[in-house]
Amino acid sequence: MHSRVLGVDHVAVVVTDLDEAMRLWRDRLGLRPGSREIVEDQGVEVQMMYAGDTRVELVQPIRKDSAAAKFLEKRGPGLHHLALAVADCAESAQAAAAAGARLIHAEPVAGAHGTRIVFVHPAAVGGVLTELVEGGGGPWIADQDREVPAE
Repeated sequence: MHSRVLGVDHVAVVVTDLDEAMRLWRDRLGLRPGSREIVEDQGVEVQMMYAGDTRVELVQPIRKDSAAAKFLEKRGPGLHHLALAVADCAESAQAAAAAGARLIHAEPVAGAHGTRIVFVHPAAVGGVLTELVEGGGGPWIADQDREVPAE
């Protein structure tokens, strides 16, 4: 049985310059900047951007051996992954694996903003790298637990 997907947590875009990308998404498209964080384990720095309740995560590699750096080298800047919010990352990953999905992580790992994540290989989901996220800040989270930047 699959764990219920709560919604789209975010769409991630790999960039070469986080400051420049943040200004582009803010000034040209009107998104509001949210929090910024370094995720050492993944070798990236991330900047969350908001369009209403919809989030776009800008991702800049900070290590040459990171998956984001390899993506950037191979494909250049652009759409990296779709993140789906789930109530229980481990349960959702187990259900996906039981249904035949290839997981990049066998167990949840720490993600940005205090989340737990598992990536599902693109070959298992029609060519789309998919992240299962537990604890993100989407509209399914109680208002008092949610990060929503001021207008």
